[in-house]
Amino acid sequence: MTEAQAKPNGPMPSAQMERKLAKAVERAQQAFMEKNLRFTQLRQDVFAEIAATHASIGAYDILARLAEKGTRLAPISVYRAIDALLEAGVIHRLESKNAFFACRRIEHRTGRRPIFLACENCNGVQEVDSDGIFETIDRLSAAASFQPRVKFVEVSGLCEACRPGKD
Repeated sequence: MTEAQAKPNGPMPSAQMERKLAKAVERAQQAFMEKNLRFTQLRQDVFAEIAATHASIGAYDILARLAEKGTRLAPISVYRAIDALLEAGVIHRLESKNAFFACRRIEHRTGRRPIFLACENCNGVQEVDSDGIFETIDRLSAAASFQPRVKFVEVSGLCEACRPGKD
């Protein structure tokens, strides 16, 4: 193992976090198989960097993390891997930040669409049920003779941990 590979990025992950990451990679591999896409080692490495955090992460941050582990790539390689991960539905893109986060909800395959709650302070992202938001968007759009192409709704603010006045 090289020194770059041995150097952890932040605190060492716990055994539980490692199991969660392994399970996320397993779910991603299954999603790729279902869509008849190849889950190459590069795609797996990029996915693992995204899934290892509950925050959104940019492509150049992913590139830097991989470089710290000894994998030097051209930015286009990371962007191509990200495109494949988006196509497979295992990551999402926060349009407002041009950043990515791992999908943690299996029910997307059933057609349910979440709302993304993005913390402006820690960059954490949560997915919550839309509870009719998209139906309202469709109804209001139809009334205005407008065809929406919304896939997701993003709401920015502060998560529970970052809210001021928290005791």
